[in-house]
Amino acid sequence: MAVVAVIIPVLMLGVVLALGRYEEWLLPNEDWLLPPVQPAQQPATTDGATLSH
Repeated sequence: MAVVAVIIPVLMLGVVLALGRYEEWLLPNEDWLLPPVQPAQQPATTDGATLSH
């Protein structure tokens, strides 16, 4: 009985880890759901002046 009490949790852990790996393999990456990121545009000046820090 002691052996069964040790083996069952180890087997359950292996099943959970295997299902997690299977889910990662089965489901596609969710990056394709997000819209593409546009680069930030620099603020424009109207009178030809430069921006100083």
